[in-house]
Amino acid sequence: MPRLLLRDDQWIRIGGLLQGKHGDRGRTGTNNRLFVEAVLWMARTGAPWRDLPLAFGPWNTVFRRFSRWADKGVWQAIFARLSEDADFEEVFLDSTIVRAHQHAAGASKKRANKVLAVLVGDC
Repeated sequence: MPRLLLRDDQWIRIGGLLQGKHGDRGRTGTNNRLFVEAVLWMARTGAPWRDLPLAFGPWNTVFRRFSRWADKGVWQAIFARLSEDADFEEVFLDSTIVRAHQHAAGASKKRANKVLAVLVGDC
């Protein structure tokens, strides 16, 4: 099992915001913390959903739950709660963790050039 990405005090703060906890209507989530850890692992690694380690459960189940929570605004509520006491005394950005799609290399688009040529020709 990978190391935890969410501290216990952070988990306590967001636990009440999560869907599928005891007391909610419908099915109870089997392990909300493991699910949140899976989503954090995905965000940290940038891996495709299919590469999610089996320790987090089936990738498709995790993805569908992630998608449902996104549609219901659960992630926005979690981020808002965790950012209440953000400490920006030190912020580090490292471009090696920013990933771009392989087709985002900046090659010129032929269609854009044709549209631009038409616009210039009209003047």
